[in-house]
Amino acid sequence: MAAERYELNMSMKCVKYMIFVISITFAVVAAMLLSMAIAIGNLFDDFKSFIDSHFFVPPNLLIAIGIILLVIALFGCVGALKECTVMINIYGVLLVAVFILQLAAAITAFVLRGQVEYMVRQKIFSSMAEYKDIPGYHNSIDALQNMLECCGVDGYTDWANFLPRMTGRPIETTTATYQPYDDLTMVEYPETCCSSAPVDGLCTPRPYGCYSRLAWIISQGSVLIATGATAVAFVQILGAICAFMLARAIRRTKTLRATRRWHLQQSLGIMTKTMDPQYTGMEKSEENVDPDKYLPTSPSVN
Repeated sequence: MAAERYELNMSMKCVKYMIFVISITFAVVAAMLLSMAIAIGNLFDDFKSFIDSHFFVPPNLLIAIGIILLVIALFGCVGALKECTVMINIYGVLLVAVFILQLAAAITAFVLRGQVEYMVRQKIFSSMAEYKDIPGYHNSIDALQNMLECCGVDGYTDWANFLPRMTGRPIETTTATYQPYDDLTMVEYPETCCSSAPVDGLCTPRPYGCYSRLAWIISQGSVLIATGATAVAFVQILGAICAFMLARAIRRTKTLRATRRWHLQQSLGIMTKTMDPQYTGMEKSEENVDPDKYLPTSPSVN
């Protein structure tokens, strides 16, 4: 009996401290996930003119998951130290629920990754087509080309389909520069396309297009979200299993302690039921009896 009790207590302590360590690890990982999701969300926000709104769902969902994991980690630490069965069970159930959310975020990120190429190409072409008409697109495409040090979609020649052409010597302006398109024609390019400062109104466009660079940034952000969410999700399953094991061990220990207490009471003759009041009263009357007074219970003198 003593060996069984010792083994049970040791196993419960091991599981309890394992949950405590896992909860602390979850808190650290949750903070890292939160930082990564915020960074990716801010990065996507810099190119929001070229990214559909549903691409912001995975990073926002991961931010919510990171905050929830921080609360769950604190809940698990308190429950493990107090050996509270209810708190440990709730901790395990919450981990399973967050596990489902993380799988949803990972699957969404992987699915959206397949839509990046078509979306980026169409968005950049649309911005270039309306470059001269809508000021907002003017600012966004200029910001994109300036930040990524690129020009056009696949290259600077893409601008020839959207910007005006002219013949003869270009006129130097503050908003547009020119580059020869053929022997007789020159194309007006945005200044953000130039790899260096224009000389006499002539621009040397950047050789790289914006499509490949922006698509790589969005794809890598989606991969980071999906990979991080999946890795943490499977670690959470381990935490949930340990939580349910600890709850079971706590219940067994409490049952064993109650059983031992009851056996100890039985061995010491301590009864929990009340004594007969008549018997108790008779005992008290016999304690206060007068020795000179004859009672029916007195021994016979014969």
